Formats: sequence, C-alpha cells, structure tokens
Amino acid sequence: MTNNPTSSRLRGTKKVEIYSTTTCHFCYMAKEFFKEQGIEFTDYNVGLDPEKRAEMVDITGQMGVPVIVVDSKDVVIGFDQKALSKLLDIPVTA
Repeated sequence: MTNNPTSSRLRGTKKVEIYSTTTCHFCYMAKEFFKEQGIEFTDYNVGLDPEKRAEMVDITGQMGVPVIVVDSKDVVIGFDQKALSKLLDIPVTA
C-alpha cells in the first residue's frame, strides 16, 4: 500500500468506519489523515444513504459529521486527530 514507516501493517489492523458527506470539510480532513497514515477505512456517505444515516444517528443521537467508529466500539464525533491517533496507535508529533 505505502512505504510509510507508521503503516497500519506495523501497528496492527483496526477496523475504521467513517460516516461522512461529500461537502464536509472535516470529513475530507479525516479521510486524508487516514490515507497519509496508511489506515484503511470504510466510508459511508450519509448524504446519499438513508440507512447509514439512520445507523449514525442511532450511534450518536445527532446528525453531525464526521462520525468515526474504531473497532465497532470507540466513537469519535468530528475530526479529533489527537483522539484518533491514540485509538489507532499513531505517534503524535509536536
């Protein structure tokens, strides 16, 4: 996939899902962060998929995006790079 030394192959594989829309800037930032870090993720466009939108609301109780779920248990609402780095075992640089 990539020659990135912090690739998920070295950190262990975690299941990452993101509920997003095409016009959400923070969704874009989160997906770019995952790509830069070599993190594979599943992207659900809740603007086009009413079932996934309902699932997202069931998980969070709200309609804001992005919603990021790690290993089907940890939920991050918004693009919180520090929280995601911790959940995904990515070293945080100053």
